Amino acid sequence: MRRERKAKIVATLGPASSDPAMIEKLFDAGADVFRLNFSHGTQEDHKRRLDAIRALEAKKGRPIGILQDLQGPKIRIGTLKNGPVVIKSGDMLEFRLDREPGDATSMALPHPEVFENMMPGHRIMIDDGKLQLECVEPGKDRIRARVVIGGTVSDRKGVNLPETELSISPLTEKDRADLEFGLGMGVDWVALSFVQRPSDVIEAQGIIKGRAGVMAKIEKPAALGRMEEIVALVDAVMVARGDLGVEIPPEDVPGRQKELIRLCRHAGKPVVVATQMLESMIKSPSPTRAEASDVATAIYDSADAVMLSAESASGDWPVEAVSMMNRIIEHTESHKLYRSIIDALQPSPEHTTAHAVAAAAADVAGAIGATAIVAYTQSGTTALRAARKRSMVPILGLSPSPLTARRLALLWGNHSVISAEIQTYDDMVEHAKACAVSEGFAKPGDRIVIVAGIPFGRQGSTNNMRVARI
Repeated sequence: MRRERKAKIVATLGPASSDPAMIEKLFDAGADVFRLNFSHGTQEDHKRRLDAIRALEAKKGRPIGILQDLQGPKIRIGTLKNGPVVIKSGDMLEFRLDREPGDATSMALPHPEVFENMMPGHRIMIDDGKLQLECVEPGKDRIRARVVIGGTVSDRKGVNLPETELSISPLTEKDRADLEFGLGMGVDWVALSFVQRPSDVIEAQGIIKGRAGVMAKIEKPAALGRMEEIVALVDAVMVARGDLGVEIPPEDVPGRQKELIRLCRHAGKPVVVATQMLESMIKSPSPTRAEASDVATAIYDSADAVMLSAESASGDWPVEAVSMMNRIIEHTESHKLYRSIIDALQPSPEHTTAHAVAAAAADVAGAIGATAIVAYTQSGTTALRAARKRSMVPILGLSPSPLTARRLALLWGNHSVISAEIQTYDDMVEHAKACAVSEGFAKPGDRIVIVAGIPFGRQGSTNNMRVARI
């Protein structure tokens, strides 16, 4: 099954999309990678979904990526004595480092790290920013804050702290247990929530140890200030616009999204744009025009993938949401301005043999009208380097590693194939030609460009390009 588009679709599974028949419908509609959201559901729920995906993969004969999204730390207020309370602008509210039920003047905030790092003037936002307060007087076990925007508060509402960098690991005990469970199941990607600093990524990598690709979710302002370091460490990035849009002004989100996509493309790291992309399709069979434009903007910016959350996990129209996203991507990529916009964002070449060979392969493929760039890749690096160029010639990523082939299901322009180990140069050429034909990328008389690292099997050694005729 060959997609007629370059950008990929990540679809979240949930109550509306858990049975094998529905998962197959989502794949047929265009989903390339499935997200398992560990903020919801049990480990057993996710195991059933993963088993269904792997069975579908065997049925379709196509590598399918699975993304485990960890919940991460959640900062929440405590309970309230008599149910929801109303706080008004100008009121003073005290937060306490205990778990005693609160009221309209005093509430529990059982998170020591908040009290350790809070400073005067820092904002405290409750319930996704619906209520906003400003710290007036921090303390070891008490924080006095002035209500800037009031409203109704109920038990256990979430708290966002835009200016407060918390000395807290992005991996809770729940996350660590979920992570080991996910790695044991064989997930291909792990998305880290609450990343604030490079050390957060290093901590996770020490646990994962290469068993899955590491994807940093950018949802904290602190991470934006250290993006170059974070991108250099991770395997991929998710622009998690939900929490990010609460903690930075909404008008700043579009520009930050473009910065992150550009940075990832320059670094040759896949980037996913997520949250509220087709939000109205949770209840409606069609999106708003603004939502269609939002998806198209991510595609014009050359994002590797766009993601559906509640639209496919718990909405009324999961298949329609995937199908709509598929159509938006196809129409955007076929628009007359698309190529010129993508080319205008072309990153400067990196001065290494591997990058130069991959870039040359993309240029040669376009110049001679090749029908495919066949990238032999052990770790995925050769295909990543070819995709960085954003050539209109599709990439046929051949890897003997099922894990690599599944990870590359997320990569722009790449069509993954699990291939046999290659032993000789002649085998490489003949196998590339056979795969190009069998996968529908070439027919007799067509030319393909083959790029690989020699000797075979050595990671990161892209150093050979060959033009072959079918």
